[in-house]
Amino acid sequence: MQQLAQDSAFMAQAIELAKKGRFTVAPNPAVGCLLVKGDEIVGQGFHVKAGEPHAEAMALRQAGDKARGATAYVTLEPCAHYGRTPPCALALIQAGVKRVVAAMQDPNPQVAGKGLALLREAGIETAVGVLTQEAEALNKGFLKRMRSGLPFVRLKMAVSIDGKTAMASGESKWITGEAARADVQRERALSAAILSTGSTVAADNPGLNVRWAQLPVEVRAEYPLPALRQPLRIIMDSQSRVCPQHNLFQHREPVWLIGEAERDISAFPDFCRHLTLAPDAGQSKLQALMVELGRRKINDLWVEAGAVFAGALIEQNLVDELILYIAPKLLGHQARDLCVLPHLQKLADAPLWHLHSMTRIDEDLKLVYTLRNA
Repeated sequence: MQQLAQDSAFMAQAIELAKKGRFTVAPNPAVGCLLVKGDEIVGQGFHVKAGEPHAEAMALRQAGDKARGATAYVTLEPCAHYGRTPPCALALIQAGVKRVVAAMQDPNPQVAGKGLALLREAGIETAVGVLTQEAEALNKGFLKRMRSGLPFVRLKMAVSIDGKTAMASGESKWITGEAARADVQRERALSAAILSTGSTVAADNPGLNVRWAQLPVEVRAEYPLPALRQPLRIIMDSQSRVCPQHNLFQHREPVWLIGEAERDISAFPDFCRHLTLAPDAGQSKLQALMVELGRRKINDLWVEAGAVFAGALIEQNLVDELILYIAPKLLGHQARDLCVLPHLQKLADAPLWHLHSMTRIDEDLKLVYTLRNA
């Protein structure tokens, strides 16, 4: 019991370390590592960016000779393959660590227990399953993509108390307060891509980028402007409503326009691409898009769109988390609804959601839901 308590305490610190890379590490997972000798932390590190040293390598570099005989606490199983960096399991063996505690096994087929097996073959004691739930929460997108080939989809909607997203005229700026909008910037920054529609772009003319100056103060403190990684902007635009004059193209971050047929985009900036979807038999356009995004290593997908598109995602069970920012306002019966579910006829068939978390942000509420049957 004493060993488990000690392991849990050090693993909790490793998880906090891992969080430091969460804005920059995609498409890799956020990982933290502590090297402990006795009760002393002799080395620590986290994975900052794909292609750069992994958390274990950073911790070993800091520890130097003190790594020999130490225990390594890692939030994800050490890798065992040569990629853009050498295998971490081999580095731990060569450094002479005596014990490795991993929060969870890596579902990446290139690892999937091979790292732990390599350590055990070298005579190193291993333990797996310390603070697994917390470690899973660190990398929902990476883990889902490794397990299913699909990105983790978060659907965001800002609503009034009576579940409305805009006035009948379409006016919606701003339903929520400044602090809630800053939290949206944080969520965008955590995402590899933002998905919207040509209808939303035509109606609202959003930039769909991360505005560093509008991030919460505590995020700016740990995530300096030079390190800012803008998400890919993806627009479902089969009706060709998006044009080069839209705000999307005032920032030189990549934009993908998704359509069903070829389209001439020669008038668009060079950072704009057009992709056509060819769904397999029995597959919808949205399902085909998710498969394609997973293939392109998109872990976390943030969705900002209107009621029809939101409803389509929900009806096709493509939403992993529904995020509602609820403002203390009433917009009335003529205002626009949260989502359109045209095929829902019976209460018994209504999607049932589980309240995962509730956070007060000034006068607004942030509710995060997951599908109860997911």
